[in-house]
Parts: sequence; structure tokens; C-alpha cells
Amino acid sequence: MKTTVRRRWELAAGGTSDLFDLIDAGSAGPIVDALAGLPEDRRRAVGVALTDWFKGQRSFWGSGKGTALAVVVVGCLPTAAQAGAVLARRSVVADGERAARLVRAVAADRGVTWLPDLARRMADKLHRDTWVEHWRFVAGLLPTDAEPPAGDRFVELWVRSLSSPDRRHRGVPVPLIDRLRVDPLLPALLPRLFEVDGLGAPMMFDEIVTDWTDRRQHALPTALAQLSAEGCVDRATLLDGAVGRLLRGDRPVALRAFTTLLGQLRPTAGEVAARRTDYLRLLADAPATVASMAQKALREVSDLELEAVLDTSREVLARPDKALVRGQLAWLDRLARGHRDRAGEIAEVIAVAAEHPAVDLRERATALAARHGLAPSAGEGPAVTGPRGDDLPPPGPSAPAPAPITDVDELVEEVAVLVGAEQHGEPIDRILDGLVRLTATDGTRVRAALAPVLARRHWSWAGEHNWDPCCLCGLVGDVLESAGEPRPAAPRRSRWGALLAAVRRTDRSSAQPELVATDPRVPAPHALVRARLAEIGHHLGEPGHLGLLATPTWANGALDPLALLERLTALGDREPWHWDLTQALLRLPTGADEALADKAGALRTPAGDRLAGWLRCGGLPDPVMRVATLARRARKSGYDWEYEQLPARRVAVELRPPDGYDDRYGLLTSDPPPTETEYHGWTRLWPSVLPHHLGVVAAYVLPEVAAAADMDRRDGAVALPSLVECGGPGGAAVDLTLAYGLGARHGTDRIATLDALLGLAGAGRLDAAGVGGHLGALVAGEAVKLTRAVEPLRDAATAGAPLSVWRLLAAALPPLLTARTPPRGLPDLLTLAAETATSTGVRIEVAGLAEVAGRGGTSRVVTEARRLHRVVTAA
Repeated sequence: MKTTVRRRWELAAGGTSDLFDLIDAGSAGPIVDALAGLPEDRRRAVGVALTDWFKGQRSFWGSGKGTALAVVVVGCLPTAAQAGAVLARRSVVADGERAARLVRAVAADRGVTWLPDLARRMADKLHRDTWVEHWRFVAGLLPTDAEPPAGDRFVELWVRSLSSPDRRHRGVPVPLIDRLRVDPLLPALLPRLFEVDGLGAPMMFDEIVTDWTDRRQHALPTALAQLSAEGCVDRATLLDGAVGRLLRGDRPVALRAFTTLLGQLRPTAGEVAARRTDYLRLLADAPATVASMAQKALREVSDLELEAVLDTSREVLARPDKALVRGQLAWLDRLARGHRDRAGEIAEVIAVAAEHPAVDLRERATALAARHGLAPSAGEGPAVTGPRGDDLPPPGPSAPAPAPITDVDELVEEVAVLVGAEQHGEPIDRILDGLVRLTATDGTRVRAALAPVLARRHWSWAGEHNWDPCCLCGLVGDVLESAGEPRPAAPRRSRWGALLAAVRRTDRSSAQPELVATDPRVPAPHALVRARLAEIGHHLGEPGHLGLLATPTWANGALDPLALLERLTALGDREPWHWDLTQALLRLPTGADEALADKAGALRTPAGDRLAGWLRCGGLPDPVMRVATLARRARKSGYDWEYEQLPARRVAVELRPPDGYDDRYGLLTSDPPPTETEYHGWTRLWPSVLPHHLGVVAAYVLPEVAAAADMDRRDGAVALPSLVECGGPGGAAVDLTLAYGLGARHGTDRIATLDALLGLAGAGRLDAAGVGGHLGALVAGEAVKLTRAVEPLRDAATAGAPLSVWRLLAAALPPLLTARTPPRGLPDLLTLAAETATSTGVRIEVAGLAEVAGRGGTSRVVTEARRLHRVVTAA
């Protein structure tokens, strides 16, 4: 008590340093006591001092300090606008309901009436990373009878607060339904659940009942349905809201909450009939899971207009979703049997599915249409006049690289695009070349022009990310920021020198490569990129430089040997940068060129001799590849969460140089990295590092692509389309990379794999049987899910590569047909195989097919195996 009285006296007397110490200590309670009874004029004086003091702070205001700050702000600043300018900042976080309780106390003592206005101002500034407890603080400032903010982020954080109740002051948390019954926000925010895009995903949380092992699934939809049954929530609001949200559409993961809610509500036939138009639209246009829900509900309505059902059926039967089409055919079959007078009309609609891509659905539709009176068309069935191959356009030559950057304004524009990008890994050779070229002549202007761009650069380029072994953000940022620095900047130069020393061995022996990485998870191509950046930073601003030797002349990263010779000639007696010349040599075409080697030797410089020797030996040779299987690492002591996410095994590729070759840069000597290694998109840089070595790049990219399949990572296959423009043989590395990419978890990665597969097939460089063999082995070994691979393979056949797909499938099927348990998706794969075999007219023997086709029963696997067997054994 004496301490509180002393602090109150100090505040009244004009001292504020003790108050600021309390804020730094996060002592919100003593601040409330110190402010109690303080005169208003003194509060305003403290508010002025607080504003000046706050502007000079550069720290993150965590929950303790943020709560203390909020108490002083509300207790001393005069208006909601001034208080909001402080408390709505991203760096200020308050401690939930406790902070709100303290702030309400200090506001009541002062007579403040603008807390609701402050809450709305803070609600308008809520952002993607706002902590739920901070939202609780904002919500806690509102009176129970006040209209809450209805902004999207406020509603989303309300949902997240429901999924994570405050457990600090109680044992077992109060059940969600009990919290909702007394939640003052529910009446106003309930309609917004159906209006905010993407909100369905966080709505699908599970509720912890007693501990982590006792959970109640789909807690919020279940609780809303129960409240509706109790009469606490209007049932029509929930039904109309859920159906309306499904009609507007969203990501499938976000729509699941509303199909779950409808499943919990169990609409009656009368409620569905009242919304029949909406349900019919969902059946025709919604994603498959939503359409199936609508189909099931509509089939229970007995008085639907037949014309409306038939019109919708024409659209449904053209959809690719096999289960949905099969259900619609069954419904139409039932309608035809119940409406004998209109069976012929219904049969005509059924016949729409006779053109479906799936063979089994075509046959089913044809049989049903004939059963209900529609005669089959003459000449039905595909006619194969002879073997047909792929129909893909051959890839054109690589495009020339853009002209060099010779203007400061253009350099600034390119740098702005680079640092503003959400993703990393785009080749930056042109920017680096322009930077070297322009700082050599006008460094001061370059520095002045780049300064405002770098000051507001995207957060992802703000510094080195220690969790990413390949991160170049900090290094690229430092190179850009050092542009135009005075040459005697010794600290910076010493740093670049230290980085160069870390990647280059000066006492190299035959057992140790010259190029090394400080982190063993960093592949050699990426270590070369890092070495080049350090070298550029070390020499940036040296006068007389005409650009980088390694700047590509072609868009794929390749370099014309004659262009390199001309650049070396322009250097004269000046010694080129070591890693710049190394990268330039790696970008030259493979194969000996004696004539050009003689010209390079005529320069009579060390660089010319180095180029001549490279041209005479033919450059970097092709490595020896060996396929290896990696087992999951041993479990660490204690709780090892990461261990549970790792695949049990992964197939990878080892690289070794040919016998007698001195692999001085370690590019051809590579062991697979640890399974948990992640490259975060930097793989997109590597094709341009080795543009004539497809197999080498594929071997380095393979772990990231494999993780997209066996660890469900996103963007693991982003580099695959660029591989198409790499020269040289692919080998097992390319086959394995494509096989893993076809089984990637995310659609964008499967599309990237499809682009690479079609590009290589169009160029005649795809080993379809090799890819298929690896795909079959991976699926049989449960390393890849077959259901993911069917869609891109079907798309490849439709896009003009049916023969490549058929050869791939013929190689993939044997291990799948002999598996102890047929993998999911095998019937669809057999269907696709039958379609491509029929359309190409090429007969390929498939080991194990006859045995499966000869089994008894009518399972889909056996039925589709029989169909394929008839095709491949036809005369």
C-alpha cells in the first residue's frame, strides 16, 4: 500500500519514469492502483509524456507489457482516436479478458465513455497474425448490449476463440455449447458465419472434452444444430445460411463445415423441397462432395418436377465425378421405372453419359438407355484404324535471354519486383549483372535509387531465415544494400571475404572438393550460388567492370561459348572473378570444341587457358547414378513430433563422378540429404546453374519433390517445368522425380509435374516405362498414393500423350496387380490403361493382368482388369 501511495504521489507531482518502468515490467495491476484518483489534468500530462516515450520504443509489446501499456493509454490519453493509434498497432498485444477487466476498471475510475469506440477502431486493424487473446481484449471492451464489429477478421477470430477457450483460471473447460448459450456475440455474428470467405475451415475444429485423447469432432456445427433443436437458434437461418454459402462456393476444405452442419440438421423432405431450386443448382455446379449431399437429399423428395430433374441431370452426367454420375444414373433408372409413360424421354437423358470418359459409366449408361427403350447407335465403340502415337508439339528452341540492364531505373524496377515477391527462387542473374555493371560507373546514383525500394521491401527478404539451410534472403539483401558503398568499407569487405573463405578450400586435395557448404544440407549447386553472391558483394563497385561473365545468353541459363570468349577478350589482362568464371564454364554446352579452344588459348591469359582446357575436355561429364532407399532416422529421446511426420522410407539417387574424373566442385558427388531437409522453393535456381545436365539437377531436386508426395509439403515440384529446357540425359533421377511428382499432395505440384512430363514427351526424351516402373514400385511400397496420380495421367492422355501414358501404365501395373491389397485408385488406373491402349492400338503385355482378369467375382478391379485384358489380347 505504501508503494502504491508513493507512486500515485510521484505521478501527481510530475514524475513519470517510475510509470514507464512499470510498463516495461508488465505490472498492469500496480498501474491501475497508481492511476486511481489521479486528477484529469495530470492524466493528460502523463498522456503527452507517454506518447513521446512510446514513439522512441522499438520493441514488441507482448501480453504483459501490452496490457500495462493499455491500462496507461486508457487511463491517460484523452480520446479513442489517440488511444487506438497506440493500441491498434501490430506490435502491441494485450492479455485477453484480464487486460479488458483492468482497462474497464481504470476507465470506470476516470469516467471514460469511449471504450466501445476504441474497440471498433482496434477491430478495424485486426490482421492475419492477431493473437486470439488480443481479440478477447478487444471484444472485452464492448458492453454486452453493444452491436459488435462485423468485419471479416473480427468474425474469424471469434470462431478461433471458440476453438481455444481460456484454460488459465479453470480446470476442465466449459463445453462449447454452454459457452455459446451465454455468448452475447452469437446473435449478431451468427449470420456472418455464412458470409466470410474461407471461414468454414476454422469452423471445423474438434473440442477437447477432458484431455487431448478425448475429443468431440466438428464441435461448432454440432453445437449449432443442437442449439437449433433447443430453439435457441433459428433453424431456418442455419439452413438458408448453409445452402447459400454452398451456392456461393469456396475452397472445398472451407465448404465442409456447411455440409457437416446440414448433415447435423438433417433437413426434412419438406425443407429440401422448399429449397429445391438451390439444391438442384448445387447438384449441377457444386464440388463433388457438396453435389453428392444435394443428390442424396433431393432423391428423398417425392414431388420434384421431372423436367427440372432431367434438365439438371444433363449437366450432372457430363461431370467427371464418377460416384456422382453413377448415383445420378441410378436415380434416373428409378424414375424411368416409376414413370413408364416417359421412359423414352428419360432414356435420352441417360444416353448423355454414353459419352463419359470413364468406360464403366459409358457401358452402364448404354445398358440403362437400352433397357428403357433407346436403341443403341450403329457402329458404337471406338474404331482404331492403326497404331497412334503421341500428338504433342515439339518444344521450340530456348528463347534468347533479355538484353542486359543498362539503366538505373530499369534496375530499380527489377529489384522492386524481386524483393516484393511472395516466393523465392527466381533466377537473379540479370539483376546481379546490371548491379555490377551500373555500380562500376555510377554507384552513388544506384545507391540513392535503390534505398527507398529496399527500405520497404517485402518481409520475406528482411533477413536470413535460420530454419532454411538454403536461404539467400539476407545475402541477396546485403548485396543490394552494399551497392554504391565507398570502396574502403572495411567491415563489409571483411565479411564478404569471410564468406568466400567459408565456401572455398585453398588447400584442396583430391578427396575434398574446392566448393564446400557450411551446412551439409546445402547442395553443391546452391553452394555455388552462395559463393557467387559473396564474390559479387566482395568486388561490387570496382571500376571498369562490364558485367558478369556468367550472365546467360539463353533464357534457360545456357551461355554461348563465343559470347564468353568475347567477354574474356574485353577483360584484357584483368583477372576475372573465380566463381563468376566457374559458373560461366558450367553453362557452356558439353562436348569438345577444339577450334574455339585454340582461340581461347590465344588470349594468353590464365582465364583464357582455363576456358581452353574446359572446351578441350568437353566440360562437366555425366555422373554415375545409383538408386538408394533411405530409411527413417532413429527416434530422438523424449517426444519426437518430427519423427512421426517422416516417411518410413524414401527412394533417392546418389551421384558419383566417372572413374578418373576430378570432381573439384563436388557437383557430381552427392549423397541424398536427410529426409526432413526442406529447400523452401530455392530449387528453382538450380536448372539455370547446370542447364546442360538434366539428370544432375533432377537428382538434387528429387528430395523436395519426394517430400511433396510422402510428407504432403506444398510447392515441392515448382522446379520441374524448368527441367524440360535442361540438356543432357535424365536417367533414373528424372524418372523418380516424375513418379514422386505425380503423387504430390497439392494440385499445383501435380500440374507442374504434368507440364514437365508433357514437355519431355514432346521432345522425345521421356522414358515412360522408367517413370511407370518407379511409380508402381512407390505405390506398392506405400510411399505414394495412387489416387493422386490418376488425374494428371488422365490429363496427359487428353493433352496428346496417350501412347506415353499407356507405356507408363503398362510398366506401373505389374507390382500393383500383385500387391497383397489392391491400392486405392487401381480400378481407375486400369480404366485409363484400357482407354489409352484402345485409342493408340498399341499392344503391350502387362505381367499379372491375365491372372487378375481370370479371377471370379464382379469387383471393380476384376471388371476393369478383364476390360484391359480384352484390349491387349485382341487380334
